Amino acid sequence: MSDLNSAFEQASRDIQSLAERPDNETLLRLYALYKQGSEGDVKGDKPGFFDFVGTAKYEAWAKLKGTAPGDAQKKYVDLVKKLIA
Repeated sequence: MSDLNSAFEQASRDIQSLAERPDNETLLRLYALYKQGSEGDVKGDKPGFFDFVGTAKYEAWAKLKGTAPGDAQKKYVDLVKKLIA
């Protein structure tokens, strides 16, 4: 496993132990970066109009379309480190 993959997996564990919950914008950014880093471009249909949370997550992930998974992983790790510091 590469160093980046190890750091990505460690960051996904570290984020669970934050003392304070990040704001919603940061949570969406974390979600989108994690999904892009682990699964690549957004898949599936956009959730229905009344699924506000699902729609927000889908749109945040869709904004990263075309971003290389490795780049998304690096940004995710950097953001988690910033939040933990």
